[in-house]
Amino acid sequence: MADREPDLNARIARSIGSIDAAEWDALAGGDDPFLGHAFLTLLETSGSVGEGSGWSPLPVMVEQEGQLVGAAPAYLKSHSQGEYVFDHGWAEAWERAGGQYYPKLQVTIPFTPCPGRRLLGAIPALANTLQSLVIQNELSSAHITFATVQETAALSGLGWLERHGLQYHWHNRGYSEFDDFLAALSSRKRKTIRKERAAACHGLDILTLRGDEIQPEHWAAMHRFYEDTGARKWGQPYLTRAFFDQVGAAMGDACLMFLALRDGRPIAGALNFIGADTLYGRYWGAVEEVPFLHFELSYYRAIEWAIGHRLATVQAGAQGEHKLARGYEPVITRSAHFIPNPGFRSAVADFVEREREAIANELAWARDALPFK
Repeated sequence: MADREPDLNARIARSIGSIDAAEWDALAGGDDPFLGHAFLTLLETSGSVGEGSGWSPLPVMVEQEGQLVGAAPAYLKSHSQGEYVFDHGWAEAWERAGGQYYPKLQVTIPFTPCPGRRLLGAIPALANTLQSLVIQNELSSAHITFATVQETAALSGLGWLERHGLQYHWHNRGYSEFDDFLAALSSRKRKTIRKERAAACHGLDILTLRGDEIQPEHWAAMHRFYEDTGARKWGQPYLTRAFFDQVGAAMGDACLMFLALRDGRPIAGALNFIGADTLYGRYWGAVEEVPFLHFELSYYRAIEWAIGHRLATVQAGAQGEHKLARGYEPVITRSAHFIPNPGFRSAVADFVEREREAIANELAWARDALPFK
């Protein structure tokens, strides 16, 4: 008689910081800096998530014989800010119908629209646990955003709705230097980029800083830039000053900053995080308006650095059709949504089906608009 397979036990932790870092990172792997215990815990210790933020950590764990075999970075959300997969219309529709959309369950990396794994091991067990949490606590829904193709396929088989979005990523086609990349573009686009780079850098010094090369004064400047951008874009920046004070020590050589100085004074910067084969452009800001400087620091410097370090991809954040002209190619992003109410689920299913068709059309248009020869 075959031995019975040990039972899986699911539980909720009070925070990611309370979970053993080695166990979490063994599941997360080292490819994605945002999935690591260090980054997710930093969001908690810096106060970027937690009390007063609308993001209450609720990490889901699956254990077998006392060993962690599955985990998901889950949060109880009281709003839809900082997610980049917009469901405000769903919330309004459900509340007009007499329902209560918030709190909802969100599995994601807060404030980070970078596609990657969200269910770390034991996908069916984690999905079933998330579903049970929603039903038992009478929540409106659960959402897993910027997930992988494999995850959304598995979740669709369990009745979750799949939603598509569009981002623009740069892909390294074996270039040995930036001029090789330019040579792949049409002549007009190539000339435009060279003019933009020259105009952006005129009269400025551009620093490339990594790891402990980034000093406290550089982090202070980056926080100032981030605050300015966040106030204009979202009304209220998501990350705290403590995050910028601590991220260098927490993430080490995964941090990469491009900093523009005029007469020794920082006026603009772009903060990136380095993965195994991807450079993730995350935060940009400026205190002085300089034509094309955003493109230089956030796009061209990132491409140049990725080529020099033989990375396969640059992800420069959410949305942005203007990235097309700079060689960033359209890619589909995916999310999965569990909605237990049949009527509400049916309405959302119709919406996401029509949205997927529109995204497919936009993808086709974007591919035709690429600047390559």
